[in-house]
Formats: sequence, structure tokens, C-alpha cells
Amino acid sequence: MVPLLLVLLLALILFGAGFALKALWIVAVIVLAFWLLGFVMRSAGAGGKRGRWYRW
Repeated sequence: MVPLLLVLLLALILFGAGFALKALWIVAVIVLAFWLLGFVMRSAGAGGKRGRWYRW
């Protein structure tokens, strides 16, 4: 009975990890899209130079 419970627990953990990793990939793609849009849509600064859209 214990080995069966361990296998079920392992399957549950792996299923949860797989879902979490897929969600993290989706978040990473969204952040990458915003990052690329920031380079395209940055405004012109003083002297006609294109400034950075972030502060750091």
C-alpha cells in the first residue's frame, strides 16, 4: 500500500511541477513581449536622442 501511495504522490508532484513550469513559460513570454515593445516605443529625449524607457 505504501509504494502505491508514494507513486501517486510522485505523480501529483510531477503534475503540479509541470503546470507551474508551463505557467512560468507563459509569464516569461509576456515579459519578453513587453520588453521588446519598450525598445520599439521609447520616446525621444533631449537633443533628439532616444532615451531609455526604464530607469536603471
